[in-house]
Amino acid sequence: MSVEIERKFLVQNDDFKSESFAQKSIKQGYLNSDKNRTVRVRIADEKAFMTIKGKSNATGTTRFEWEKEIDKLEAENLLLLCEPSIIDKTRYLVKVGNHTFEVDEFYGDNKGLTVAEVELSSENELFTKPDWLSEEVTGQVKYYNSSISKHPFKNWD
Repeated sequence: MSVEIERKFLVQNDDFKSESFAQKSIKQGYLNSDKNRTVRVRIADEKAFMTIKGKSNATGTTRFEWEKEIDKLEAENLLLLCEPSIIDKTRYLVKVGNHTFEVDEFYGDNKGLTVAEVELSSENELFTKPDWLSEEVTGQVKYYNSSISKHPFKNWD
């Protein structure tokens, strides 16, 4: 069993782009976006993955995660079966101290939303917060990709 421990933040400017050491184009959809489990299909550049995530713990930082690389053509066909709508984003990788932040800049119905995540080895692990981070949104379900696929950023008040 694999466990994902991460914290999530809003991003207040584009400064992360000049600090990024890599980026990839991502399209992803959900075969199931139930609050107790999600089943995701993702194409990241030329690779594709099937991911299952469990329900987050009370703090929203930790949850079960299983991921397997799959054939890209199979993933493209599975995206056709996904719930509406498909998420389109660019992921930037930014090294800050001993951690790598994954910064997602969303497009389409989620244009204007930029979220950064940092994976940790424990919930209480210390990490350096870059200046471009804003409000912490860890555990706020509306910022989960499975949520914004159903309730896009453009419709938020």
